[in-house]
Amino acid sequence: MGFFNKIFGLEDKDLIQPSIQFGRYTDSYKTPEQYKAWENSVDEFEKGNYLSSYRLFFQYLGNTAVKNVMVEEHDGQLNFEILQGSKKIKGYANNKKVKVAAKVVQTDDLNVSFMRRLMEENYKMKYSCFALDEENDISVVFTTYVVDGSPYKIYSALKEVATKADKLDDLLIEEFDVLHHTDTNLLEEISVEEKEVKYAFIQKNIETVLEQIDKGGTKLQEYPGAIAYLLLNLGYKIDYLTIPEGNLMEAIERIHRLFFSKDGKTSLQKNNLLYKEYQALQKRPKAAIFKELYRVKNTFGITKPAAHDRVVSFIDGELPHMNWYEENGYEHIALAIPGYIVGYCLFQFAVPKPVKELLHLYYQVTEAAYFKDLGFQYNFVENGVLDKKEIKRAIKKITEANDRQYPRFNPDTSDLSFDNLIKFARSFLLMVRNLNLAKA
Repeated sequence: MGFFNKIFGLEDKDLIQPSIQFGRYTDSYKTPEQYKAWENSVDEFEKGNYLSSYRLFFQYLGNTAVKNVMVEEHDGQLNFEILQGSKKIKGYANNKKVKVAAKVVQTDDLNVSFMRRLMEENYKMKYSCFALDEENDISVVFTTYVVDGSPYKIYSALKEVATKADKLDDLLIEEFDVLHHTDTNLLEEISVEEKEVKYAFIQKNIETVLEQIDKGGTKLQEYPGAIAYLLLNLGYKIDYLTIPEGNLMEAIERIHRLFFSKDGKTSLQKNNLLYKEYQALQKRPKAAIFKELYRVKNTFGITKPAAHDRVVSFIDGELPHMNWYEENGYEHIALAIPGYIVGYCLFQFAVPKPVKELLHLYYQVTEAAYFKDLGFQYNFVENGVLDKKEIKRAIKKITEANDRQYPRFNPDTSDLSFDNLIKFARSFLLMVRNLNLAKA
């Protein structure tokens, strides 16, 4: 079982939960041993012990639970493989240089259109570049001499190679017919039943939000901020709860970029763009979306590490906005605001581990039907009624799972409201806001 099962004490023989992943991968939750390996790697590099430095570096990078990093040493050279999504990054390091390559796509022809696209991508990259190998595979390549290859640089370069290769393959293949996958053996297929539940969840939620906007008519158009909450909450919720890959993931990221880009467009104009993006997603063939629902192993996260202060500031800035909508009969918008807060934090940041676990619990409560459809046996909501005892029990389990690293972490559940989802959502985020994450 995953770590969420352990958190909620769900290892009882009569309560076995499905092994399903949620949310964007983050590499921020390292063990004390891994952090020590990083410090020693930096020390060894500064002493000129390059191979020793890189051995320790890969100890820092690896996760023994998922075996995402493999290293072998022969004749004074480290040969390594790193897994990132659908890609395998291969390379070597010796006392002279470090070289890394990740195959992205295979091509039948050097088409001008996609070559131009790759050149444009090259300008965005700081450490690596695209190259054509002897097998006609387009790869992302990075090379450096060891004297200039500190652990800091190697980490950043490997992350760029890995995340670029993993993200671009599906996008390029759908855009250009001459391109093909190089290897799909790294993908772990999920069951058809799980895909059906996720697909239904995606379609139902898009349909619901677009109908809410349409039925709101001109009156709702007077509140572009309200529509934005609905549209953004929808995207972040789909991203976290279904963790799509390929074009569906890119569509959600594009929705995020479109709204927050500083391009001079008004909120109303941006809402219209987001609305059209969701309409396009509705029209995508079911089979195409099914292809983008699978499980992978990752080494590098794409979310930015953020202290709890960032979450506190975000809650303080957004949560009060729900009051007016609740008081004026816009309950669906009032509930979208805390959903937007939770979704944005999980989409954009690698928040501290206990905070992430609490935000996951928020979704388990507010999207209880979805978790039930996936096969989870939580009883946080029964017949529309919130189970106070079970929710508090789950919070206690999270506290116990983190008390060693965060001894002052003790969520105050006394002010939680269980009258309805809106009141619960507000009180739950205020509880998260007031957490003490001091480590000593």
